[in-house]
Amino acid sequence: MAITAQMVKELREKTGAGMMDCKKALEENDGSLEKAVDWLRQKGLSKAAKKAGRATSEGVIGSYIHSNGKIAVIVEVKCETDFVARNEKFQEFAKNVAMQIAATNPAAVDAESVDPAVIEREREVYRQKAREEGKPENIIEKIVEGGIKKFYKEVCLLEQPYIRDDKMTIRDLLNDVIATLGENVTVGRFVRMQLGAEEA
Repeated sequence: MAITAQMVKELREKTGAGMMDCKKALEENDGSLEKAVDWLRQKGLSKAAKKAGRATSEGVIGSYIHSNGKIAVIVEVKCETDFVARNEKFQEFAKNVAMQIAATNPAAVDAESVDPAVIEREREVYRQKAREEGKPENIIEKIVEGGIKKFYKEVCLLEQPYIRDDKMTIRDLLNDVIATLGENVTVGRFVRMQLGAEEA
């Protein structure tokens, strides 16, 4: 199938990937836009994995104040260079992450940041519940692991479904940004304040 400039343009607008990558993605997938998007995302994941160990000492503090003025978030989003920190796509990502935090109130950035005591308490709750429901002992641990995965999706920012597109997680969004910008990007600390809410 002939790949037209219009098809490349459309894929580029949809993904933010480079022109040559978009052309190759369409060629590899017989001109299918949907398959090309998936192909680019998978390529982005491998790119992101390669960059994961690189130091992030630049970045921005993203912020968001809800329209009613009662919820505010500041979040540290880091990258490797000042050049990328000033990039519009990077700054937009920081803003979107701040909005996500405002909307979903996560407890931690990722699973590694959750207090192990909290996870163990959750595991015990799932174990007790499974036993009370009469589940056989040999499948209780599987039920517990399933429950913990669900728990992570609720409390870990990177595991949460993105509020603007629930087919992707914040981690997917982060990997797309890494692939597009060609630098390691990390989400650091965040603070969410809600008027009248007690500090946790």
